[in-house]
Amino acid sequence: MRKITAAVVGVGYLGRFHAQKYAQADHCDLVGVVDARQEAREAVAAEVGTRPVADHRELLGKVEAVSIVTPTPAHYSIAREFLESGAHVLLEKPITETPREARELIELAAARGRVLQVGHLERFNSAILAAEPHLRAPRFVECHRLAPYRERGTDVSVVLDLMIHDIDIVQTIVGAPVKTVDAVGTPVFSEDIDIANARITFANGCVVNATASRVSLKTERKMRIFQDDAYLSLDLQQKILTVIRKRGPAEPPGPLPVTIEEQSLDPGDALKAEIDSFLACIRDGRRPVVTGEAGLMALETAMRVTEQVRKSLADRGNAGAKPDA
Repeated sequence: MRKITAAVVGVGYLGRFHAQKYAQADHCDLVGVVDARQEAREAVAAEVGTRPVADHRELLGKVEAVSIVTPTPAHYSIAREFLESGAHVLLEKPITETPREARELIELAAARGRVLQVGHLERFNSAILAAEPHLRAPRFVECHRLAPYRERGTDVSVVLDLMIHDIDIVQTIVGAPVKTVDAVGTPVFSEDIDIANARITFANGCVVNATASRVSLKTERKMRIFQDDAYLSLDLQQKILTVIRKRGPAEPPGPLPVTIEEQSLDPGDALKAEIDSFLACIRDGRRPVVTGEAGLMALETAMRVTEQVRKSLADRGNAGAKPDA
């Protein structure tokens, strides 16, 4: 099997891990890592045994696959240049700053016959994968995604930084358009929104209550899914799936009218699985697990949540303003 030539643009905290996975991948040749910061690119290049590159344009037309792990404002222009040069692109989330930019990249990838995959990593979480066979028309979903405050990621709101993961997952499992969004939130330590809660109603009646915080004292990533026939509890951090179902007539009696099945899952390596899947899509010519269209849908809903939070903050500010004398 021939080797796919690859590069990583942006080797900060997350980009470094991308570089490690490409360097370890079978039938892949990591030809360079790109970062404007000399210290960062040279350190990661030395670690994974590849070439440090200061400007991504040096690699246009020279690689088949690229991960773009830069701050969000740079996503569109860098992805466009690589797609135009014939490369397949794995673009970290959120896909772009605006839906218009995302649509342009989707159209460009389709026109060039290139893979455009978005880095919604939780799709490769072992708890999500284990839950998929049990999912039957969710009625209510509750999500909690909490993290301590870190400077990294604060170039965007907590909605685009953290909540967007859960938005992507629930839109996938619900499979219906978003009907209404109500949301509140506030800045705490940064200049942008640091904690937010959204109530998202879908056209099929499913309701999602999602909370995201980056000012928590603990880290938590949990999802609870309620259906007509079951309740699923997913611990995405500890990789535990609990399925509670109404006991069937043929099942032995017990103290509760339900059966409870708990699985402690192999932690796996979601980023490795994501990159391996990306490379497999390039080889096999198939659609990625997280398409550009899925990234666009998540972005559009996240922006609606953000707009509602900003409106609630503005309304609160207006309500507290003193009336004119």
